[in-house]
Amino acid sequence: MLYPVYTSEGTVVTRGFPLEPREGESTDHAHHVGIWLNYGAVNGIDFWGNGSTGSLSPGGGVIKHLNIEKISEGKEAVIISNESWVDSTGKEILAERTEYYFSGKGSARIIDRVTKLTATGGDVKFSDTKEGMFGIRVARQLQLPTKEDITLQEKQGGTTTVKAQDANDITGNYRSSEGITGEAVWSTRAKWMDLYGRIGDEVISIAVCDHPKNQSYPTYWHARGYGLFAANPLGAKDFTQGKEFVNFAIPAGQSTTFRYRVIVNSGADLTDEQINAFADEFAEKY
Repeated sequence: MLYPVYTSEGTVVTRGFPLEPREGESTDHAHHVGIWLNYGAVNGIDFWGNGSTGSLSPGGGVIKHLNIEKISEGKEAVIISNESWVDSTGKEILAERTEYYFSGKGSARIIDRVTKLTATGGDVKFSDTKEGMFGIRVARQLQLPTKEDITLQEKQGGTTTVKAQDANDITGNYRSSEGITGEAVWSTRAKWMDLYGRIGDEVISIAVCDHPKNQSYPTYWHARGYGLFAANPLGAKDFTQGKEFVNFAIPAGQSTTFRYRVIVNSGADLTDEQINAFADEFAEKY
């Protein structure tokens, strides 16, 4: 998990709650922190909640940080970390090795994440669910305006209510590589998704790029107006009203890799041409 995430001007674009709550923020979904990668149905275990307690994820799995394998500075900074996906008894299901690459171009800050997952506890099945996989929870100003509360049904049972956000400083909007905008981007497939808006006087654009080598490219988007901005390559059922299924699996001892790029730009919304150039560069690099 990466937190907090800043623009080149030093503005935080990730939600503060629950680590550093800010006035006026929504307090729903306490497991939505910074930038993360996890999934809601791994051999029947919920890792989307990542150790949250209570009705959200009783008996859920936890992704434990093990160590930093490498950290280096320079024109492109690098962090390589190792994690362990364990069930409620402490048994490891997956070994994770994640490479982060940090770079910049003008007013844009670029974060590349390359995550290798290895099935260490036998065959690993990722059952089809919308609760995944590579996500960001953004600051309240980058949410989409709404005049009504939103009630969400949780797959474990019960509901979560997201309070309406219709203040003057709520300015976000989505735009996909396929030209779809606003709340309509949810459940659609796209090579990239852009979320743009303002925090104070600063115009900010956050683009997330899928990678051609990823499962289900171009990915489905679990992108909500209340600030959840996620790419989900493994959950077609909820996005297609049951017409398609993925049910991805990693055989025992084998690995798979997921690759994502985040571009955080300050001062202007990124154009389609700019995002396509970033996406093409990303596809060629890994």
